[in-house]
Amino acid sequence: MTRFRPCIDLHAGQVKQIVGGTLDSTSSALQTNHVSQYPPSYFADLYRDNSLEGAHVIMLGGGNTEAAKQALQSWPGHLQVGGGINDKNAKEWIDAGASKVIITSYLFPEGRFSQSRLDEVLNALGGDKDKLVIDLSCRRRGVDSWFVAMDKWQTITDMEVNQDSIKALEPYCSEFLIHAADNEGLQKGIDGKLVERLAEWCSIPVTYAGGGRNLEDLELVKRLSDGRVDLTIGSALDCFGGNGVKLAECVAWNREQDQGK
Repeated sequence: MTRFRPCIDLHAGQVKQIVGGTLDSTSSALQTNHVSQYPPSYFADLYRDNSLEGAHVIMLGGGNTEAAKQALQSWPGHLQVGGGINDKNAKEWIDAGASKVIITSYLFPEGRFSQSRLDEVLNALGGDKDKLVIDLSCRRRGVDSWFVAMDKWQTITDMEVNQDSIKALEPYCSEFLIHAADNEGLQKGIDGKLVERLAEWCSIPVTYAGGGRNLEDLELVKRLSDGRVDLTIGSALDCFGGNGVKLAECVAWNREQDQGK
């Protein structure tokens, strides 16, 4: 059943909400929707107190290690962490309190998918795919095709997100996280076609992020995916300075889904 899933996006050590398509730390074009006055631990506590499982902590660039660890220490064993994860540090993040690690860029040296690198990360986790989330965040190319984007969504890789690539990766991970980078942070609605495709292609849990703005979008994702895809809402949330939806409303929506099982 579709669930609301929260996030903690970290940029330069602070909790921020950023327009994903502008996420290039060397560029003056970076568009930031919100910089929180609260530390990462505040949001980890908030999610814990509201039983919001499956949240992802994403380190957008350098300078975020301590901030991420602060969040994990507030709710150990319940938050996923991504951003700069590789075979050398994956186990360290699990030991630091992450429930799962999320990988993207490391799997695509020079923009090309590397099976050996995926094997290395899984080996570093003791072969436990339940500890691994593969992030296939992507950009739309053409009417009905999407390609994985890496390096803060600025570099398009050689992997198209489709049924073949999903099926090839499913044996190596416990779930997928997929940001629609072209929609991320814009609060202009989800990529409904991508949500439909993910529901068709994925047989393991998958979370979609990008453009979610209100409770109606949660209902839309539920309908389009027949309850198979979860939705992350970021910039539109009141706790991130948004006015599209209150976190309390998302919590209540999740509870309604549980009661309706």
